[in-house]
Amino acid sequence: MLLDVREAWEFAACRIAGSQSMPMRGVPARHPELKRDDDIVIICHHGARSFQVGMFLEQMGFANIINLQGGVAAWARDVDPTMPTY
Repeated sequence: MLLDVREAWEFAACRIAGSQSMPMRGVPARHPELKRDDDIVIICHHGARSFQVGMFLEQMGFANIINLQGGVAAWARDVDPTMPTY
């Protein structure tokens, strides 16, 4: 699962195909919507917010957490140069 924790306006500006939006501030209330056994790749702009959300989810018992280092900025630079950036 691709979990994008950026704000709604950021998600609207650009996103990795197939990702789901759950802004960071909503994760504490909404994390029960996530499946504990899924591999969850957490995405933000540069990787800091996703790292924090990953730490929180691990504390909540999620085991398969992956932080997309460099976030969508690195994805646009290294994987999909057609992706809009901000």
